[in-house]
Amino acid sequence: MVRKLPIGIQDFEKIRKEGFLYVDKTEYVYNLAQSGVPYFLSRPRRFGKSLFLSTLKAYFEGKKELFEGLRIAELEKDNNDAWQKYPVFYIDFNKKNFKEDSALEEVLDEHIRSWEALYGDLMADRPLEERFRYVIEKAVETTGKRAVVLVDEYDKPLLEGADKTMVEHNKAVFKGFFSTLKSYDHYLKFVFITGVTKFSKVSIFSDLNQLNDISLDHRYSGICGITETELKADFDPEIEAMAANNQITKSECLAELKKMYDGYHFHQNCDGVYNPFSLLNAFDKKEFGMYWFSTGTPTFLIDKLKESGFDAKQITEGELYANANVLTDYRYDNPNPIPLFYQTGYLTIKDYDKKYMSYQLDYPNDEVRYGFLNSLAPTYLHDEESHDPLDIRSFGMEIEKGRTDSLKDRFTALFARLPYPNDEKIIEQNFQNVVYIVFMLLGQYTMTEVHSAKGRADCIVETDDYVYLFEFKRDSTADEAMKQIEDNGYAKPYAADRRKLIKIGANFDSKERTLDGWKVVLEHS
Repeated sequence: MVRKLPIGIQDFEKIRKEGFLYVDKTEYVYNLAQSGVPYFLSRPRRFGKSLFLSTLKAYFEGKKELFEGLRIAELEKDNNDAWQKYPVFYIDFNKKNFKEDSALEEVLDEHIRSWEALYGDLMADRPLEERFRYVIEKAVETTGKRAVVLVDEYDKPLLEGADKTMVEHNKAVFKGFFSTLKSYDHYLKFVFITGVTKFSKVSIFSDLNQLNDISLDHRYSGICGITETELKADFDPEIEAMAANNQITKSECLAELKKMYDGYHFHQNCDGVYNPFSLLNAFDKKEFGMYWFSTGTPTFLIDKLKESGFDAKQITEGELYANANVLTDYRYDNPNPIPLFYQTGYLTIKDYDKKYMSYQLDYPNDEVRYGFLNSLAPTYLHDEESHDPLDIRSFGMEIEKGRTDSLKDRFTALFARLPYPNDEKIIEQNFQNVVYIVFMLLGQYTMTEVHSAKGRADCIVETDDYVYLFEFKRDSTADEAMKQIEDNGYAKPYAADRRKLIKIGANFDSKERTLDGWKVVLEHS
């Protein structure tokens, strides 16, 4: 029997009533609801925030029947006050294009009108924030219960604003509207706000300083996404079917799923979390594809990198560290791209340095790593108008077949694309970027290491039949590159390896912008 996977479905009630598979997150609902504290949660797009908010909505609307058989039903069984119905104000910013003038006001007005229809519209001609305050008062007065406010993707109007002027306008609207949540605390039972980013300087947070940010709280690291335990407990039939379809074992299937979709960490001491959107799509199609990445190209992130002058090589070389304040400090005018990269899910926590209280950051998994590097390639290769700036699959085939002459031709063609700046630093950087992007992308098909430290070759590539040692020089000679390979003994670790060892020394002439030296030495084990 094929089970119904809730791909793209964010409505908890629909999932439960129509028999879709549901990963039980209701213990988090219980724990949050008991505290009564106003919360904020940041998670990447398509990570389950809307579904969790919908679950909270159903809980506070007292829809007990939807929770039968779930963890929260057991937790609430002795609670006489459970399953009461509260007035819920659910604000969803997902369904509008915020590049249009007054789009934010239109969304807020639409929501308020629906609440006024329930609780009275005597203030309908007043400003939005006054209407919001009044309708909350009337709801509490009418029901005798304090109100619940749930805000989904609050930052969408700020991320999608057409320009800085519009973003500033939307911030001002937020300032008036959401100040109600602080001044009307005695009317509120519970507040939960979600978004991709936490804008540290936006008034919604400077005014709402009582919000408890649980984005990096270890107790809630698995609140969205799918943990390893949940994967194995809830998706065994899908894992079996996917393994059979790909003609691999179950353990091999699990390993590939982990490599492709796991690796998100929302606290340094917690297990990794799988991307739910990618995982569900992979199970549905029974193929290992780039599902999350293909839903939105990171153009704005690439532009942010260009503006900041940040060297993307730092990410993959494991040299990127940031403290908690940096990770949560996204501002429209912040030149540092790291907070945005982390909060949007293109970087995640990989380790923690207790001494310096810093997080080590890296790509979470192969889907993000290679998807992002492919998007970055046109910038690195100065070929942004081409839809296929780098045929990395052909590079991989040349490597696998030992065709070194064809490899030389491909590198020559790539170096020929470089511009002609007068700045020596830019020339060096452009040369290094070509080498970097090629070998990092080759990691999809081969075992590839890119090094910059002395004592190791620039790049090492391993296939079933070959081991390649590459050394690239600029304004030197291929002989000098080969001499460095020999003098430093780069080949020693492979002395007993059964595969053929290929040493390649290459030189880039920065004046002519060409590969003018290419020396190959083939050794058989």
